[in-house]
Amino acid sequence: MSTSTFSTRHVMARIGASVLGGYAFVWGFMALALAGLYALGVPFHDAEAVANILGFLLFLTVFLWAFAARNLKSVWIVLVGGGLSMTGIATLIQQSLV
Repeated sequence: MSTSTFSTRHVMARIGASVLGGYAFVWGFMALALAGLYALGVPFHDAEAVANILGFLLFLTVFLWAFAARNLKSVWIVLVGGGLSMTGIATLIQQSLV
């Protein structure tokens, strides 16, 4: 039976990735979902409700994935990079609507 010990630093990095990286990723997703749905003609408050519901489920998924993934560096890259990318695309959609 193999036992693996993790340093406190590694555990704190996983917690940071799951909470902070997950927050950035879900923020980008919700901004993109809201802007995209509104651009498709969905009323604002309905689009906001759908984005909130999906964002909650996505945060739970991303939070758990951050602990299950093997490579911590890839977790940070996917979460922060994906969050920034989705936020940027949402900003472009919002500017095209105004």
